[in-house]
Amino acid sequence: MDISAITACGGDCTGCKKKADGLCPGCIEADGYVPEWAESGRCRVHACAREHGARFCGVCPEFPCGKMTELIHWDRDIVAHMEGLRDRYMEENGG
Repeated sequence: MDISAITACGGDCTGCKKKADGLCPGCIEADGYVPEWAESGRCRVHACAREHGARFCGVCPEFPCGKMTELIHWDRDIVAHMEGLRDRYMEENGG
């Protein structure tokens, strides 16, 4: 896993078939404006992370917040997942 490819919600677009086939540019590259969210505009998770100056939720100054579990409802273990990503990010970036 390339930690620099982690999306705001803790996903990793590396190897994504939609991205590889050109159907999606990727959340980071498209600043959260991807086909998955075309009807509602920008991804709310991506927008929130950027509003807080965070690359992804795990490194947000307000982590963990109640909003994160509401927005990333598809991952019941999102707090633990983000903690792991945060720890790896800190290791790789000297923090």
